[in-house]
Amino acid sequence: MKKLFIKLLRLLGYEIIDQNKFTSPTLNKELNSDLSTINKKSIILPLGEVKISRHVKSILIILRMNTEIEIWDQNKKRLFQQPKIEYSYRSLNSLIKSINFCLKKYPKLNIKTIILDDNSKSENLERIKRLISGKNIDLIFHDHTKYKSLIREQKSKETFSNLSSLMNSFDIGKNQGEDLIFFVEDDYLHFEPMLEEMVASYERIASQIKKDIFMCPSDYPYLYMTNEKTNILIGNKRHWRTIERTLCTFMTSKNLLNKYWDNFVKTCKDRNDPFEKYINEIYQKELCISPLKSLSLHLTNINSSYGLAPFIDYKKIWDENR
Repeated sequence: MKKLFIKLLRLLGYEIIDQNKFTSPTLNKELNSDLSTINKKSIILPLGEVKISRHVKSILIILRMNTEIEIWDQNKKRLFQQPKIEYSYRSLNSLIKSINFCLKKYPKLNIKTIILDDNSKSENLERIKRLISGKNIDLIFHDHTKYKSLIREQKSKETFSNLSSLMNSFDIGKNQGEDLIFFVEDDYLHFEPMLEEMVASYERIASQIKKDIFMCPSDYPYLYMTNEKTNILIGNKRHWRTIERTLCTFMTSKNLLNKYWDNFVKTCKDRNDPFEKYINEIYQKELCISPLKSLSLHLTNINSSYGLAPFIDYKKIWDENR
């Protein structure tokens, strides 16, 4: 009778919990394991089940890479004070690890990765090519002349280059993206569960509020420097907070990229103050969230308010990705 009852509940889409044995007979899992199923349901104890209505089927990852310039528009050194190629290489290495971790969990998820390189030296490119050899990653080269008619003249070539490559990455997302698009800069180190947590949390939260969202993988220090009000949401395996500012590393849907295309173009036309002014305007209308604690670490100067997330073992994640 018990087996028949469990089969009936499965057919009806219900789950039961045996709190004595700390298991779910309908899921055939212990309760401390992952109870959720991508594109179907998200189960968090003790909050119960969320039916997934916002399915994630594909992700386009666009990594903007410049292995030469230390920090845009600044004369400071990054944490660990290494040549820029070290940050680009380790960032890519950590991203590959996170992609592989996500695909083990969700093998049917279509993940395409594009590296948009901005004028790297040949020896740096060879090192990058060895890292991506045999992987589903495309390396393309940014054309600096492509957006000369769009972008205003800047004080430095580096600033123009940054705006130009950013516009190129947005264009790639608009033209090649299908579902979710993840814009990534090459000075972030990512924890292995980063992408899996973002995908599963996107599905859960977007399904709950019934609309697409923006997600930032980093917990920036500037979020704690003012008395800024926030809401706390439950994701897949951690809490997320609502935010109203990001840098240029974020994930969103193709629909929202198209909806706010003018904001993305205006971000690249000139060096705004702040740089992300028009992207941040979007967050007055759409939900943007970041994780507690951080899934990615922005490797800037140690004193930067836009950099190191709190409560992270910086040296450990740096060494793990060399």
